[in-house]
Amino acid sequence: MRSSVLIIGLAIAAPFISTGCSKQVSFSADVQPVLNEYCIMCHDGKGEGSEKSGYILTSYTDVMTGTKFGPVIVPGDSESSTLYRVISGKVSPKIGMPPTGPASLAIGRGHELKPGQITAIQKWIDQGALNN
Repeated sequence: MRSSVLIIGLAIAAPFISTGCSKQVSFSADVQPVLNEYCIMCHDGKGEGSEKSGYILTSYTDVMTGTKFGPVIVPGDSESSTLYRVISGKVSPKIGMPPTGPASLAIGRGHELKPGQITAIQKWIDQGALNN
C-alpha cells in the first residue's frame, strides 16, 4: 500500500520536477514585446528582414508561419528552432539577429537582446510556443 502511494505521488510530482516549476511564458506578455522592440522594424512586412526572408513578426500567426524557407519554430524544441538559434548567437554572426555589427549581412543595425529576453523566448518555445 505504501509503495502505491509513493508511486502515485511521484507520478503527480514528475512534471513539476522536470520543468523546475518555471512559470508559463506568455507570447503576448513576454515574447511579442521583445519582438516589437528589437525585430519589428525590419520584420513588419515591409522592412529589409521581411523582404529578404519573408519573415513577418507582427502577430502570433506570422511568427509561427516562418520564412519563405519554412517554419523557424519547432514547438517544444528551442535547440531545433531557427529563431532561438539566430537570436542566441548559435549561428554565424553574419546572419545573427538582430544585426549589430559590421560583419552583419543586414543593412539595419539593432541592439542585442538581453540574456533574460533570449531565455524567455527559449522557454516559450520549449513550453510549446503557445498563443497565450
